[in-house]
Amino acid sequence: MSSHDSSTDAGAQATVRPLLKGRRVLIVEDSPVVGPMTADLLHELGCIAVGPAPTLAVARELIDAGVFDVAVVDVHIRGERAFPLCDALEARHIPFVLTSGYADWHVPDRWARRPRLQKPYRLEGLRDAIRTALAA
Repeated sequence: MSSHDSSTDAGAQATVRPLLKGRRVLIVEDSPVVGPMTADLLHELGCIAVGPAPTLAVARELIDAGVFDVAVVDVHIRGERAFPLCDALEARHIPFVLTSGYADWHVPDRWARRPRLQKPYRLEGLRDAIRTALAA
């Protein structure tokens, strides 16, 4: 029976990973807790975490290097808005997910349809948001 259970687990993981396995995901996050947690969740999804980038300057360098498939961007980085990074990502045709721990998002209209995650988020929410971003 345990071999059946492990095959069921493998089947469940196979449905989670196909679109995400091996995808490189930039994390733009200044929280010393949320950044590593996001990297761990991405690893569970079969992704390769890039970052976390704790400042806009570090994030900009990583965006300019362009070595990732999708980004997860906290809209508030050290007291600044991350929307200039969103402009840079869009210019490079790189999909992204917006995250925030604040209830009041105030996202510019041009980003209103982007996938969003309210912190704290879980594996399933991160997975679904990244899938949505990649499919857009």
